[in-house]
Amino acid sequence: MSEKIRCLIIGSGPAGYTAAIYAARANLAPVLYEGMLPGGQLTQTTEIENFPGYPSGVSGMQMMDDLRSQAERFGTEIHYGTVTSVDFSVAPYSVVIDEETRLIADTVIVATGASAKYLGLPDEQKYAGSGVSACATCDGFFYRNRIVAVVGGGDTACEEAIYLASLAKKVYLIVRKNYLRASSFMQQKVMNHEKIEVLFETETLGLTGEGVVQGIDLVQYRGLENEQKLHLEIDGFFIAIGHKPNSDIFKKWLKTDEVGYIKTICDTPRTEIAGVFAAGDVADNRYRQAITAAASGCKAAMEAEKYLTEIGN
Repeated sequence: MSEKIRCLIIGSGPAGYTAAIYAARANLAPVLYEGMLPGGQLTQTTEIENFPGYPSGVSGMQMMDDLRSQAERFGTEIHYGTVTSVDFSVAPYSVVIDEETRLIADTVIVATGASAKYLGLPDEQKYAGSGVSACATCDGFFYRNRIVAVVGGGDTACEEAIYLASLAKKVYLIVRKNYLRASSFMQQKVMNHEKIEVLFETETLGLTGEGVVQGIDLVQYRGLENEQKLHLEIDGFFIAIGHKPNSDIFKKWLKTDEVGYIKTICDTPRTEIAGVFAAGDVADNRYRQAITAAASGCKAAMEAEKYLTEIGN
């Protein structure tokens, strides 16, 4: 089975849905495939307070429903399905959904996002949205004057610890190694911050609490003579061990950095392949915010419209 599409959008979330809104309004007849997690990571966030237009805040699920409805209102054709392979060797481009449906598209907008890396503890899922977060900027506000823990030892972990320290009463930074991997500047800021306590050579065993996170179990100096178990009372647990862009199936065709973020041209969503664009967290290794993802989705749709006009389609 094959179908010819003018503008194919791969992935949902703020980038994909915004791209769909703009593409639909430009009469590009966009078709969007939502992927394994319709609405993206934001659907797992309990409340969003920093997205313009929601003065009283909004749940991640509700905001994604709103964006989806808006995209459908303008005529976007939305399907549930996951892209399993692509061929960008020649235009129009070939995209296979769920290993069986082959689509042919004049333009493709990749908006597959990035997935936060987790420790792999069952408690991370148990308390998802109830004290466990992978985004301090998104959820830090809810922990004003409370106690939180951040796990990680790189720049991201240090940045999140410093940000949370501006809100929380106390921040524990849990570091598996006996040193921080962050830049010297970030290390100094963390080590000199009165609200941040760094726990080196410490691993997380699990989280505790009735319905929400209320404590954390740790082991320090594992395997050494001075190994000890610790239990700390906390209200929030932030994971900052990095993100993995959902770009694997595109790497044969599109350039990525060492982590896997798709490289784009001159601060635009354009990739090195004409007619193929990347929007949102799959191409953003710096900001990773809903508002910046939405903005890049807008840009991608506008670039797609320009490209189609240039080729006379």
